[in-house]
Formats: sequence, structure tokens, C-alpha cells
Amino acid sequence: MALVSELELPAFDPTDPSLRGDRFHEVMRELGSQGWLAKDPFGYVVLDRESAEFFLRTRSAIFPGMKIAEIFGVSEGPLYEEMKWNILHINGPDHTRLRSLVNPALSPRAVERYRPAMKEFLQRLFTQATGGGGDGTVRCEFVEAFAKPYPSMVIADVMGAPLEDAPRLHHWSNWIQRQFDAGSMASEREGIEQAVEEFYEYAGALVRARRESPGDDLISKLIAAEEEGDRLSDVECINLVFNVLVGGVDTSQSQLAHAIRLLAEHPEQWALLTEDTELAEAAVEEALRFEPITPFTARILVEDVTFRDVIFPEGTIVLVSAFSGNRDLTEDERGPGGPERFDITAGRGRARALTFGAGVHYCLGANLARLELQEGLGFLAEHLKGLELDGEPVYESVSGIYGLAELPIKFSV
Repeated sequence: MALVSELELPAFDPTDPSLRGDRFHEVMRELGSQGWLAKDPFGYVVLDRESAEFFLRTRSAIFPGMKIAEIFGVSEGPLYEEMKWNILHINGPDHTRLRSLVNPALSPRAVERYRPAMKEFLQRLFTQATGGGGDGTVRCEFVEAFAKPYPSMVIADVMGAPLEDAPRLHHWSNWIQRQFDAGSMASEREGIEQAVEEFYEYAGALVRARRESPGDDLISKLIAAEEEGDRLSDVECINLVFNVLVGGVDTSQSQLAHAIRLLAEHPEQWALLTEDTELAEAAVEEALRFEPITPFTARILVEDVTFRDVIFPEGTIVLVSAFSGNRDLTEDERGPGGPERFDITAGRGRARALTFGAGVHYCLGANLARLELQEGLGFLAEHLKGLELDGEPVYESVSGIYGLAELPIKFSV
């Protein structure tokens, strides 16, 4: 047995601003070649699948959200209330109860009802991007034209909010997500607090309206949800809506942008998808595996943990690398090109990606996100002919949600 602090480990800094694009991949390959564990400025990084799943699943580790609140002195006000009620930060029986009430509203069968609206939104965005039709080459910036508006339109529909509120929902989600980034909490806390306060007021009004006049939307389903006579309070309902918003806009935007980038960089894969749009589901799974937009997920230990004869003391922060864990495949899953090949026909299996996490805190909206991405890639494969990059992608930081600020593309219609 050895204390983790006694080990000689390679150093890794996930906040390094140069870690993006090809350099990020190169650094992670080199790090993984040195073993399963590395040291970072805040704690430790686990790199293979087994260790990743262990620390995501163990009840001895929790999401360190309230530790972030403590570090930055968040002890009252709307942001503190949001952090306290965030389902990521709730554990034990309270978490089990909330999940049992909300899961039916976001089951694979339940989210199918949003498929027609997704198609309608994609058609609307395509018409706007192409100027209403006609033949010829179209150039656009994909993030602004498709990836950014599409998820917020879907979330508006899911919530039963007016479609014209989608840009406001995107704004709030983008700001509130920054609570998970230490740099943003240090420099942009006022903006985060304001976004939380504004969305609480907005969501509270929606919940009150749905109690008086229920509809066929997520809020109405949450209000009606019942488990052994138990129901959600208004505070719980509003905060679950909060979780769906924050977890379902920037994330889907970023994953869709990366998926289109990968397909544009691999024209043979795009050709396969355009020839058979039934491959959209496989394309989504491969994009989730190959370029996870949550490359790292933090956990903090609530008691001493021993794993592989290494003792991790209580209070240790462990960063789980979905990026490298997603590449730790069995022989059957590796495919002819290995884990570093982007291949939508490799048949690697949807359950292997760690992008949505694992264990009790597995992503609440994973079914909705998968459907949204499948519809997005299927529609775009039918309508964007000869997809190509039309300039260099602009990558965002891998610390937090790993997205693209810009993705210039061109295609013909």
C-alpha cells in the first residue's frame, strides 16, 4: 500500500490554455502512455476505463460542487441556493428520490415526443442558413447558424416555454455553466449570480403557470410526477428544470459542433452517413466517444479510498478523464483502425462512452441529448452535400465544457 501523495507521477494541468485540438490529443496520448494516474494542480487524474468507472460509481466520492461554493465564499443568495439544490450536489436517499420522480419524464420513450419539433427547428435553421433555397455553394459559421440555436429551441419546447425565449435560455445556460469553471468563478461571478437570479424568476413563473394550466411538457410532467405518494415541491421542480436547462444547452451545442467537425475532417465518414442516414445513431455514439465535450469530471472523496493498492485520503480531488477512458477499449471494440480512429461503422457499443458519466449521477438528460444529436446529424446529412471545412475551427478550453467558438463550413444544396 502507498499513499497517493508518495507516488512519483507525471504532471498534467487541465487548465493549460494550449490544450485544445490536436495538441490536446497529443498530450493525452503521451500522458496515457505513462500509466493510469497523473498529478494535477488540484489533485489527481485517473486515465483508464476501470479507474474512471470506479471513481464515478463509488459512493465514497461526490461531485465537489459545494466545495467550490466554500472555496469562493458562496454562502447565501440565488447562486448558493442553486448549488445547494443542484441534483449533482445531492446524494444518498434524497438523490434517489429525485431521480425516481424525474426519470420517467426523460426516459427514451418519453423524449420521443420531441422528435417532430426537432425536425421543424432544423428545417427552420437550414432555411435561414441557405437563404430560403436554390442551388449552389453555401458558406456559414456552423456554431452560430446551427449548433447554438438548435439546443435552446429544443429546451424551450421541452420546458413548454415560448420559442422566442430560446435565445434568453441560451444566454442563461451559458452563464450559469461557468460556475463549474474556477477561472470564471473568480472573475465573472457577478454575471453568473445575475443569470441564476433571472432564470429562477423565469422558471418560477413557468411552474406557477403549469400548476394552473398543465400541458404536455416537462414542467407539467414533473408537477404530476408521483412516487409512492411523494411529489416534488415547487423548489425541487424549479431546480430540476434548472438542471435540465444548464445540462442540455451548451453541452448539446458543443457535441453537435464537434460531431460535424469530425465528419467534415473525415469525408469518407460523411459520405457513409449521407448514403445511409440510419447511421446517425452510430455517428453520435462515435462522436461522443472520440471527442467528449466533458473530457474531465471531478469527484471529491468523503472518506479514505484504496484502489489498486493506492490510498487516496478523504478530501482528495480526483479528475476522471472520459477522454482517455473512452479510448480504453476491449479487443472487440477497437475496430480495424484502433481507438484513435474516428469510425462511425466500428460498432463499438453505445454503453462504453463515459461522456455522460456513470453511476448514480449519470447524466439526467442523456436520452434527450442522444435523440437531439441523432436528429441533427440525420437531417444535416440529408441536406448538406459535399460538407467541408471552410477555415480553421476555433476551439474552446477543455476545462469545463469543451466546445467550439467557431466552425466555418461550406456545402452545396
